[in-house]
Amino acid sequence: MEKIDKLDRQILNIISKNARIPFKDVAEECGVSRAAIHQRVQRMIDMDVIVGSGYHINPKILGFNTCTYIGVKLLKGSMYKDVVPEFEKIPEVVECHFTTGPYTMLIKLYARDNEHLMELLNGQIQEITGVSATETLISLRQSVKREIPIFEQLVSDEVV
Repeated sequence: MEKIDKLDRQILNIISKNARIPFKDVAEECGVSRAAIHQRVQRMIDMDVIVGSGYHINPKILGFNTCTYIGVKLLKGSMYKDVVPEFEKIPEVVECHFTTGPYTMLIKLYARDNEHLMELLNGQIQEITGVSATETLISLRQSVKREIPIFEQLVSDEVV
């Protein structure tokens, strides 16, 4: 596995705050050429250090006013592999995690309102074979959203 050095961490720190920043600005801040930034970013993409790209869409602007986390209990944990494809069929489900603790799974979804949420819960989620119980937590406000911090003080030869 290739290593992430101090310059890579500096680049990650900059682009994680603004993915649309021009490479020339990153290069200027890092004191290297645009070509070096381009090569470093491409290498980190190839290494799966940087995954995905795109824009974050505000669900509320599109009419999805209710952000909900649902703890899902399955009859058997091994049913996870059968339940995930069912959640993938529900467009409002934006995250799905296999977890430890009181729930087998934790999903995040957006609903237009509480009535829509109830339709999703009663008409789809609780009807999935293997789902034995759910517990719904409605997010009142998202207070923090960020990427994992990039610590430049870590040893430069540390393997990611």
